[in-house]
Amino acid sequence: MESMFVRSLLEALPQPACLVTNAERIAVANTPARALLGGNAEGRHFGLSLRQPSVMAVIEAALRDGVAGQGRYTVLGPSSETVYRVSVKPIAGEGQSGVICVFDDISDAEQMGQMRREFVANVSHELRTPLTALLGFIETLRGAARDDPAARERFLGIMEREAGRMNRLVSDLLHLSRVESAERLRPDEAVDVVGMVMTTVATLRTMTEAAGARVEVSGVPGPIMVRGDSDQLVQVFQNLIENAVKYGRAGGVVSITIVREVEPAMGGPVVIVRVADQGEGIEAIHIPRLTERFYRVDSHRSREKGGTGLGLAIVKHIVNRHRGRLRIDSEPGTGSRFSVILPEF
Repeated sequence: MESMFVRSLLEALPQPACLVTNAERIAVANTPARALLGGNAEGRHFGLSLRQPSVMAVIEAALRDGVAGQGRYTVLGPSSETVYRVSVKPIAGEGQSGVICVFDDISDAEQMGQMRREFVANVSHELRTPLTALLGFIETLRGAARDDPAARERFLGIMEREAGRMNRLVSDLLHLSRVESAERLRPDEAVDVVGMVMTTVATLRTMTEAAGARVEVSGVPGPIMVRGDSDQLVQVFQNLIENAVKYGRAGGVVSITIVREVEPAMGGPVVIVRVADQGEGIEAIHIPRLTERFYRVDSHRSREKGGTGLGLAIVKHIVNRHRGRLRIDSEPGTGSRFSVILPEF
């Protein structure tokens, strides 16, 4: 059934595609298909190149019964897998018949689906824990602790803390959703980075003093103007400073350095705000995942500190919206440094 017309037709397709004849052999495979299935796929039985049962079953049904179908073809890579949806359709003409197989790469859609499932599972887990605690304490207060004032006060305090945790989680989820939806719209207002940093430090002074920490700001004096959303950038600096206080050394110093540099990769002058702590540091294996939703280096400690696991994800999306970069440098025993790099106005 091979002809120059059929071969040129398949070669015109951007996806991998092949023709399987009613003799169950691959008669024609275009260049992407040969790269996927192997250079010797043509002329061989389709089962020798397509060894996955779901695809083989669809091809067999199409050859036998003349019905179209779809199968799933997976290719394992060194660090990830590529998933194809294989569309199989019977063709016939001039006394010949066969099936056309077209491979569509659906890896991104599969990954997004997996991310959504993981997100729902994470949210459910994060909400279930405080809800279970609340329900247990309510049951206790109605029963054994009904007439025990000391126990009642202790349990009400725990319930207030757990309810606050749920409230923070829901608030962060809503904020993350708003930030993601606006990520493609770059702000156009001119705002002063130095002024926002100083305002954030002043706002958090009570919290930092209560933690026994000290915040030191150094570097270029203001103003330094960037194109930005002042409320969102304040949230970025607030989140990073709060994290540095929470996870830094007790009684330690949080250092904020503001510098101006030329960043060729970003097309010109930038302002860099570095927030450094004196904490335990972070192992290199964790750093690429710190901005993932609900990813925690130490889950128990993070929850004790009131963290929702969404703060750095929000920071990442805000910085992306401002066409900036977030850089994280850390080693165990040396503390951590979070750098927000923003193009100057």
